[in-house]
Amino acid sequence: MGAGTTMVSAGGLRWHLARWGDGPRQLLCLHGTGACSDSFQTLAQAWLARDAGWTLLAPDLPGQGRSAPLPPGRRGMAAMAEALRALLATLAEPPAVVLGHSAGGALMLRLALDGGLSPPTRLIGLNAALQPFDGLAGWTYPALARLLAWNPLVPPLAAWRARDLTAVRRLIAATGSALNEDAVARYGHWLRQPTHLAGVLSMMADWDLAGLQRDLPRLQHPLTLVVGERDAVVPPAQAARLRRPGVQVQRLDGLGHLMHEEDPPRLAALLLADLDQPNAACS
Repeated sequence: MGAGTTMVSAGGLRWHLARWGDGPRQLLCLHGTGACSDSFQTLAQAWLARDAGWTLLAPDLPGQGRSAPLPPGRRGMAAMAEALRALLATLAEPPAVVLGHSAGGALMLRLALDGGLSPPTRLIGLNAALQPFDGLAGWTYPALARLLAWNPLVPPLAAWRARDLTAVRRLIAATGSALNEDAVARYGHWLRQPTHLAGVLSMMADWDLAGLQRDLPRLQHPLTLVVGERDAVVPPAQAARLRRPGVQVQRLDGLGHLMHEEDPPRLAALLLADLDQPNAACS
């Protein structure tokens, strides 16, 4: 299995791009808030163990992991999708399938709606965070994220707190998932990086889910939403609200928000079976 990483210049940024496999079909993986491309390593291994005919690609999103941040004033969802479109233009072939976890699922849909992916491209959302918070939280959460992002003391303080892996374990447990110690250590590593945390906060501050919801009826791409029934971050019921022609829903019991790290073989088997049956209905 070929594997490696590279730095790519695109859209005025330096991107870190991870790659696994060397098959003719490409799967692009977009991580969620607070993670980076490392979070897909075990899923890539499980995927290629079942079907070696793929190449899996995963960038670190702007400002997170090893990728450079977007400039101030251009850090919202649409701007990130535009930058990602420039990155995809550097690839020899467009991805056949795009998989987005959590906030990465929203970014995937924004990219598709803005013309960055042709309609034949299959889209897969893993516990995709596609809807704004209800009620008061919908108003206060973005405002709080902006306040934290503008305070230069917050990322170093949060990074200092993440030195305690007990706190990291509690954070992961709060997602409804149970991860092994290697995964806990990896999250601890990135949560100790002030630049990574600053990128997370700036992403959260300008994340326009209300605009995404308005535009979703225009989506022409086939979309599968995979839901972990124990997800404690994105309510599993959200996926049912999006059910319509062209949108399928798969449910996995016993798994939480970080399902792709919790049970990669099970998820890889489900997704590859679904991709082999493009016209099958899911429930």
